Amino acid sequence: MSVALADLDRLQRAPATPLAIADRRAGTGLAVELGAAGKRFGERTVLDGIDLSIPAGRFVAVVGRSGGGKSTLLRLLAGLEAASSGWVLLDGRPFQGLPADVRMLFQDARLLPWQRVIDNVGIARGPDWRRRAATALADVGLADRADDWPSVLSGGQRQRVALARALVSRPRLLLLDEPFGALDALTRMEMHELLARIWDRDGFTTVLITHDVAEAVSLAYRVRVLKDGGIAFDAAAGARRPRQPDDPGVLALQRRVLAAV
Repeated sequence: MSVALADLDRLQRAPATPLAIADRRAGTGLAVELGAAGKRFGERTVLDGIDLSIPAGRFVAVVGRSGGGKSTLLRLLAGLEAASSGWVLLDGRPFQGLPADVRMLFQDARLLPWQRVIDNVGIARGPDWRRRAATALADVGLADRADDWPSVLSGGQRQRVALARALVSRPRLLLLDEPFGALDALTRMEMHELLARIWDRDGFTTVLITHDVAEAVSLAYRVRVLKDGGIAFDAAAGARRPRQPDDPGVLALQRRVLAAV
């Protein structure tokens, strides 16, 4: 997904209400609903009549091939694109622009090289930002790297910092655009475990865009396949976690998803 610097600035500096953030309790995710939502670019239809409902606090993965509209769908949910037809609601309400309770995580960590780690996490500043940034870094296991420069971190550590930056304002909806695709297998597994642990604790709604079927089945509670502009497959992955990769149910679901992609 290609995002302009202006988009990134909007994503990370969107206005927030610090008192509401400080008082927010776990399990208060945003409900997401799309009704007959479509998106056209000129004569090209990318999304065609998408109906999608995600209850508050659920973790949903959307799988699809490159160029299939996954990132466009995510941009609709982030307010970076407006639907050409139909409607998109967050907690039952229409919206314009990036809502304060929504954050995104990309494949590229997009850290500012001239800012130290803690400054990257607390980029939106605001009251008590340094303490909140330090807490977010502790959540991702990098409390001791707060004063480092991004250039000395590994790829996995940079992505942990990016996750901390996304979570520091306690979002109600987290949008993930293939955030672990560039990581090695072991680091990707560690990031999966980290994200699952924080999601279990905080209860924010999560939408993961990925082409990795195993990743989708491992993390999400529901998996949907986006194909030819519409939802071609929808199935529950089950509530039990961690899910073992050799579990017969996991393997069976992976085969069904692969057949639908």
